[in-house]
Amino acid sequence: MQVRLEYGHDGLDVELPDNHVLRSLTYKQAKPLADPEADLDSLLQQPIGTASLAELAAGRSSACIVISDITRPVPNELILKPLLATLEKSGIPRDKITLLVATGLHRPNEGEELIEIVGPEIARQYRIENHHGQSLEEHTFLGTSPRGVPIWIDSHYVEADLKITTGLIEPHLMAGFSGGRKLICPGIAALETIKVWHGPDFLEDPRADCGILEGNPVHEESTWIGRHTGCDFIVNVVIDSNRSPLRFVAGDMEQAFLEGVDYCRQVVVDTIPDPVDIVVTSCAGYPLDTTFYQAVKGLAGALSIVKQGGTIIMAASMSEGIGSPQFKQLFDENSDLESFVERIRGTDYFVMDQWQLEELAKVRRKAKVKLVSDGLPAETINRLFVESAPSVEAAVADSLAEYGEDACIVVIPKGPYVLAELAR
Repeated sequence: MQVRLEYGHDGLDVELPDNHVLRSLTYKQAKPLADPEADLDSLLQQPIGTASLAELAAGRSSACIVISDITRPVPNELILKPLLATLEKSGIPRDKITLLVATGLHRPNEGEELIEIVGPEIARQYRIENHHGQSLEEHTFLGTSPRGVPIWIDSHYVEADLKITTGLIEPHLMAGFSGGRKLICPGIAALETIKVWHGPDFLEDPRADCGILEGNPVHEESTWIGRHTGCDFIVNVVIDSNRSPLRFVAGDMEQAFLEGVDYCRQVVVDTIPDPVDIVVTSCAGYPLDTTFYQAVKGLAGALSIVKQGGTIIMAASMSEGIGSPQFKQLFDENSDLESFVERIRGTDYFVMDQWQLEELAKVRRKAKVKLVSDGLPAETINRLFVESAPSVEAAVADSLAEYGEDACIVVIPKGPYVLAELAR
């Protein structure tokens, strides 16, 4: 059985033994929007739970529109053109409109990357700022949440008269689903906020997981912070496996987001009856699989369907390496994952991006990991608490030798974009 895994820009073709493959998990069939521009225009005029965007913009002196960074394949140019036109028609001058890239704690997006995100015309004509999560002086303090999270939000957004966020709704390994409130926290929050919100008190809760909103403290806290900060209007999108828009939602930050999540579930959930020995997956290709930090999402997305003691085999390009200097530091300072988790539960150890290593620890408590990549040498991969493999085929052969002739394989070619679940 030949399968193409999402990998880098071009994909990766792998050959798997037919007699062991139970099935391939995929998106459900859904028709892309025939006229996405018209759909967007209609939603801006008749949004969910709010007045029209034109009504909201009338009389406002300035606006900030938050957009996703390069790690999210959002059709930003398509979304931004009618948004920007509406704001200007409503009387907000172009020089009073700021596009703010919600980098969270990721690196800034500049030059050709910025053009890739918003298109050349918007990049040339509008003021675009990157959020710098580690520069506290660029944030405004908005108090402390009931759960004890200090709220520092990018001042470009806080000081804007009209606050708008855009984004992509997809499964998320901690917050249940991305989009909505996440563009504010963590998208434009400072490190001082994110390190508490992404701390073990939140992440070790079993409900802080893919596809779960109810009772998920990460989702609930992000929503509280978003509401407290203020958000006048959102535009979110659900895309298909080819990244074409399937559905837009717009309007109230919570109501529109939840409607988008309901639709997203219908498209991205795929199930199997019982856990399997081996899951072959990806991290959804470019732009999500450029670092090991991001690739952990692909591993987490397979966790619910692999047996205890099973193996997850993932292909990820990791063309930009391991991740941030701080994330690399974690592998130098910690000899094993469980002592690392105990260490972060204390009060005297914190390293930025530690939450992704905590997510890897969750994966490794249940499964072995074999990683295929041409972005890092084997000796480096083997230092990341996973095992390097020269190819997916070789990793599968090794795993079948371990689990025997009755072992079952499930494939998730598009990785964490598919919400893999056990049938209830």
